[in-house]
This record gives sequence, C-alpha cells and structure tokens, in this order.
Amino acid sequence: MADSTSTTSTVPARRRADHPVYVVGGGPGGLAAAYALRARGIRAVVLEKSDRVGASWRRHYDRLHLHTTRRLSALPGLPMPRRFGRWVSRDDVVRYLEKYTEHHELEIVTGVEVSRLTRAADGAGWLLHATGGRELTGSAVVVATGYNHTPRLPDWPGRTGYTGGLGEPRRLVHASDYRNPEPYTGRDVLVVGAGNTGAEIAVDLVEGGAARVRLSVRTVPHIVRRSTAGWPAQYTGVLCRRLPVGLVDRLAGPLAKVSVPDLSAHGLPRPDTGLYSRVREGAIPVQDVGLIDAVRAGRVEIVGAVEGFEDGKVVLADGSRIEPDAVIAATGYARGLEDLVGHLGVLDSRGKPVVHGPRTTADAPGLYFTGFTNPISGMLRELALDAERIARAIHRAIAKAGG
Repeated sequence: MADSTSTTSTVPARRRADHPVYVVGGGPGGLAAAYALRARGIRAVVLEKSDRVGASWRRHYDRLHLHTTRRLSALPGLPMPRRFGRWVSRDDVVRYLEKYTEHHELEIVTGVEVSRLTRAADGAGWLLHATGGRELTGSAVVVATGYNHTPRLPDWPGRTGYTGGLGEPRRLVHASDYRNPEPYTGRDVLVVGAGNTGAEIAVDLVEGGAARVRLSVRTVPHIVRRSTAGWPAQYTGVLCRRLPVGLVDRLAGPLAKVSVPDLSAHGLPRPDTGLYSRVREGAIPVQDVGLIDAVRAGRVEIVGAVEGFEDGKVVLADGSRIEPDAVIAATGYARGLEDLVGHLGVLDSRGKPVVHGPRTTADAPGLYFTGFTNPISGMLRELALDAERIARAIHRAIAKAGG
C-alpha cells in the first residue's frame, strides 16, 4: 500500500486536451465534482451505472429526511429550494439532484459501470474498463461511488436457514431492502443495529403498526437531539471538527446529560467512550427522530447483540432466544472498491481509500476519492467542500503541466 501522498498530480497537456476527467458515480459527490470541474473550464464526464442520477437515494426508505439542514446540504452552485423545508425529504433530495444536473448542464452517461481502473499505457492518465468491453481514457478520475455501496450482512451462524421470502413465517432482510412498515403491520420485528438507520426504521415500524419492535444493540450509541432550541446538531458538528478530540469528549458528556434522558433502565446506558472519540472510529451519533420517546414508552424494546440463528430462533449475546417474525439488519455497508482500485495500493485494511478529497497517492497520481468518510459535520456539506478542493487540485495540475 502506498504510504506517501501528494496534493497535486501530473496531468500532461496532451492528455488534458484529448481526454476528459471521468467521474465515477452519479450521486451527490459525483455531480458536485463534475460541476466544480466544469466551472473551471475542465471537461468532466459522469459515468453512472444505473439509468438515472441519484440512484442510491431513490432506494432509501420512504420516511427518510436529511439529518442535516437544507442550507448546509446544498451542492456548489445551486441552493436547495426553501419549500423543501429545514429537513429535506428523500424525494426532494432526488428532485434536487435531477435539477442540479439539468441546471448545470452536466455531461452524464448512464448505464455504464466501471469495473476496473488502470494507469494508461504511457503512464499519463487513466484507463477505465467499463460495461460492454469499453476502455475509456481519462486525464484524471474522481471515484464517487458512495459510502453506502454494498450492503453488509454479518455471516451469522444459521443465517441462511432463517432467510425467507415475502409472506413466509421467517424473513431476514438488509435495511437497504426496507421501504416502509406496511409489510410488517401486526408483526413481531427485530431490528439489528443501533445506528441512525436502525433507530429510524425501529421508530417507523412502531408508528406503522408493527405488533412488537425490538432493537438489537451491540455497542451503545451516543444519542443527540437533531435540534435543540432551534440549534441543529449539525452546527455543533461543524464546530467540533476544529476542536481537539479530548475537549469535545469532555464537553459532550455534560451536554448529553442535560439534553438526553438516562435510558439505562430501558437497556440503553450512557456510552463509556467519548462522543468524538467514537466519531473518529467511524461511529456517528444517532440523531433522535423519535427513538428516545419510543424506548421510554416501551414501544421499542432494547435487546442484546445477535450471535446467530438456531431452530428458527434468534440467538442473542446473553444466550437468550427470541422468535420474531422478521429481522431487519441495519448492519451497514462496505465501500465495494476492491475490484475497482484494490490493485493500486490506495485502500486500507478496511477497504477505505487512504486519501480523500484533493489528495492523491504518489503511486496513483490523478486518482481522487470523494464521499468515503462519514463526517459529524454532514456528508453533503463535506461532499460540496471536497468537490471544490478536487477541482482546484486538478486545475493546478493542468496549469503546472502547461495545459
């Protein structure tokens, strides 16, 4: 794995003239990068494997709203409309991405999946191996395939024997397949994973008429109010990014005791690790959209971690067994970058890029990544900032090369 990085890369003038910058992925990060490049006079072509931009957003569950404010979630060059409200819905995010593409006249090629990136034969630029045997040459590449790329389902013992189709007595699905509570009305449901997705799905099930909802928790999350006295948690997150981890941990504890009730009696004690320390490990706090009240009222029951499945039952960490009608695994995603760039030495042991934003590795100049971190300050905000930084880096590389 390459261990040296650079803020610029060599993009020879002849490559810049003949070949565009390719952006892999037509989600918010890819569209923002394409606009920022175009604004600097650099041709950018977005390659999207589905038939429309914003494909991953279209697949999110129905009740989803951004946990970040409308104002701090807009991409460069186009504000989100005020009519979307402060907390923008999934459908309005999709509308915004479609409008963004149209407004900036971005060059989008759909139905093209890039399977592998290699350096061009002469070392100047990149070769993209894509659908239908295509080989495309780009002066630089921005990988923006998304943080939530490949659903991750733990290899629990007995898992395959528990999986069933719709309408069968036992059913196990990943949260990526969850849309709304209608199929679970009147049923006993176990949600596995106490991140933002698992917490919100649990609340959605309760409000949608599930007979019983349990939430399996392996690591107790930090819970914060989405907004307190009109002050969004995102604003605090933006401020925290500039402060030392230890200081934020010390400040967050007393604030949590004031704003969030003690749920220890209901199975959710306060975490014993600092909030920002946990963030640096990749665990974003759960923003409350009804979980606190649901847990206090006993409508969402907290149970231990899932260890496996046996004889049609779910085995928990304490040795107990429960028999829900359905299990929804909110167990996260993998980045899915190994086939694409794993051979280039640009991924760490967890499959995440070793660099992001305007930085590139010395062994892979001109290869940029955006959207592979989960910042406390808000994903869309950071995608917008990264887009500008990446565009500046590529523009500087072109200028340095005399293009």
